[in-house]
Amino acid sequence: MSEMTPQTTNFRVADLPQNQPTKFEIIPNKETLAALAAELDLKDLRKVRFKGEISGFGKADWQLNARLGATVIQSCVVTLAPVTTRIEVDIQRRFVSTIELPEEVDGEVEMPEDENAELLGTHIDVDQVLAEALALNLPLYPRADGAEISESVFTEPGKKAMTDEDTRPFAGLASLRDKLAGSDGDQGEN
Repeated sequence: MSEMTPQTTNFRVADLPQNQPTKFEIIPNKETLAALAAELDLKDLRKVRFKGEISGFGKADWQLNARLGATVIQSCVVTLAPVTTRIEVDIQRRFVSTIELPEEVDGEVEMPEDENAELLGTHIDVDQVLAEALALNLPLYPRADGAEISESVFTEPGKKAMTDEDTRPFAGLASLRDKLAGSDGDQGEN
């Protein structure tokens, strides 16, 4: 399959037809894939396709609906071995002319109801939407098959190493109980 010829991926809003969708399909070339992989700290990025349309929504807003497909290779969080994941996800973004800012209540800001809404600018950059969607859909902790985190214990020579069991909230109580039981026994002998 040959790569597509370059097309416009940064659409000027004033040029978009309000009454019919504007279709797009992005299949990045090797240089673009390498740059995106480096930006997202991936070992490799292949078979990326972002296909969809931008259509009018309401009187002055726009909606982007697309399908993102990508094969990503990341390092396993346990072994650093390569982990390949296929991402297939539907993406929806709304570009709105006004966004109501959330109210602050007791020092906290509520999340807006429409998390897919962005403030509309003069252009809709589909490449940027692709990069954001890919970043948001990457596995957070990729693991190779069979990779397990084992307990590693390090300490200074001559000292007892602290284990995972020692960090548990009530682990210290058992040793305290044993010490107290030992001191109670000493008092009974006196």
